[in-house]
Amino acid sequence: MTNRYLFNALIGLLFMVMASLVGAAPAASGSRLIVLCYHEVVQNVQPDDPYSVDAVGLVKQLEWMRGRGYQFVSVDDVLADRAGTRPLPEKAVLLSFDDGYESVYSYVFPILKLFKAPAVIGLVGSWLDAPQGGQVNYSGKTVPRANFLTWPQIREMQASGLVEVASHTYDLHYGQIANPQGNEEPAASTQHYDVKTERYESRDQMQARVRADFIRNSALIKRETGKAPRVMVWPYGSYTKELTDITTSLGMPITLTLDDGVNLSTTPLSRLRRVLIDASMTLRDLAYIFKSQETAPNGLPRQPTRAMRVSIDSIYDADPVVFNNNLGKLLDRVKEMGPSLVYLQAYSDPGNTGVAQSLYFPNRHMPVRADLFNRVAWQLHTRAGVEVYAWLPLLAYHLPDGAHLSPYSTASRTLIRDIYEDLGQSGRFAGLLMQDDGQQNEQDDASADALRTYQQWGLPASLEQIRQDPRLAARWSEGKTEQVNDFSLELAKLVQRYQPDLRVARTLNPNVVLHPESRAWISQSFDKSLSNYNYIVISALSRSTGGEDGLRTLFQKVASYPGGLDKTVFELPSQDGRNGEAPVPVDTLEQRVVDLHTWGARNIGYAPDEPFQNNPDVASFKRVFSMTSEPER
Repeated sequence: MTNRYLFNALIGLLFMVMASLVGAAPAASGSRLIVLCYHEVVQNVQPDDPYSVDAVGLVKQLEWMRGRGYQFVSVDDVLADRAGTRPLPEKAVLLSFDDGYESVYSYVFPILKLFKAPAVIGLVGSWLDAPQGGQVNYSGKTVPRANFLTWPQIREMQASGLVEVASHTYDLHYGQIANPQGNEEPAASTQHYDVKTERYESRDQMQARVRADFIRNSALIKRETGKAPRVMVWPYGSYTKELTDITTSLGMPITLTLDDGVNLSTTPLSRLRRVLIDASMTLRDLAYIFKSQETAPNGLPRQPTRAMRVSIDSIYDADPVVFNNNLGKLLDRVKEMGPSLVYLQAYSDPGNTGVAQSLYFPNRHMPVRADLFNRVAWQLHTRAGVEVYAWLPLLAYHLPDGAHLSPYSTASRTLIRDIYEDLGQSGRFAGLLMQDDGQQNEQDDASADALRTYQQWGLPASLEQIRQDPRLAARWSEGKTEQVNDFSLELAKLVQRYQPDLRVARTLNPNVVLHPESRAWISQSFDKSLSNYNYIVISALSRSTGGEDGLRTLFQKVASYPGGLDKTVFELPSQDGRNGEAPVPVDTLEQRVVDLHTWGARNIGYAPDEPFQNNPDVASFKRVFSMTSEPER
């Protein structure tokens, strides 16, 4: 018997034994969908790829799912559910296999037939177009063409009715230069930077490039299989709203991402979430993922976070060699500190005034100190393993012409929208942190634009009249808060076009929690912010919280709001504002983290991080702060 027949016999025996031990539970109607992402499947070898999965391990995973009532569904089932003609079972699972490895035919296809399980396979056309016996450029590595499927194998699997052939682009599964420093980022979703001309391709050029690639791969798949693909699988899981618009227009309404979470009926087909399966994943790991995703109300399991604020100003140097050395030290420090996310300052403010003097990304209106945000954000994500939130003001920009920016001015709002849109196009990042400068002063309140806005709200065009009438004053306060909230959400929506899985955090003044009546002059609302944003960042120890004695009071106030602890990041100052900028003793910071954790805080951060002052002391502070070494996670 050949190895393949021996393999099939082994799989069949294992299937029968496990099926006799675990019964299948009936499933009721529902709309949740878990999509799993596999890559290569191997047999009895140590995989070189960390995302390779052992064939016997795959069988065990599928049998575990089946024994607990999960049902394997197809793309047709997903489309029927969304069309309202046939609902998905309560425990629906869609299998997907990326890159078109030959092992999908040799090992996966027999398993799919045994389980009667449909699957999606993502194919890269240029790899399949390579001649047999030749080589393929696989994400920068040269590998044999024989590692990938042949068209006869693909047609056989498709004819079985179990395999849906999807596009994985024709030739965009690689990294291309994405900034002046030469970092390589996913070619499909990144504007190419030409080092010779020192210019970025335009958004129109980028869209034309990827559209041509998508068309070419769809035509190839249709020619070889008789069917054009209905699904796009994003290389590296990286995509934009612009790209999903293109795939939809080309007959691919479903795209598979690597965004976290389970898919609900409200999850767009154009951005279905997937669970990435790797070589190290055990059945216990898989069970935990399924359980956490099933119980998450919005399909997104909420994990505790540890956040640190990082300023590019703290490592900037005009000498590229010095800057690269500084960046390397920062990356080592962040990795050792072990946060889950970094708030990265996308603007320059050397004097620490809270006002952006220049920006660290190309834009239409502000001076660019250096085009560095994309590089630092990408390096933090890929080398330090953290999510990066771009940290930017709402209104506090020092413009070259000295103009004052007001939330009521159409010109001001247009300018700030441009800045945020330019930020969205500048690179890949996970979230936004909007700082708490969205507060209004007397100049804003009494401007001609503001008075016209008040009249649109049905209020007098006189601040004196408004303030003398408590009912009018309350409506005025509410209107100002909504004005800033609506504008911030409008800005986030602009950025989401380029960062579709964007999470949005906003820094609030702690007084809005401790003294809700302060919204009248701060133009912020804690309860409304909980509804509008993914996270609220609040300074957890400042003069306004009453010093150290006020920390517990602040925590208790936050905990009294539904969802308050889930969304609030308690940010500890690492500098003592009552003593200039002297560092807070590390043992004091450590005790505050322990206190917050003991009380039940889920999200804790600190600011600022001072890498060259070693503040906080990483060797000591990481013991209570790190997400990678603490058992509390």
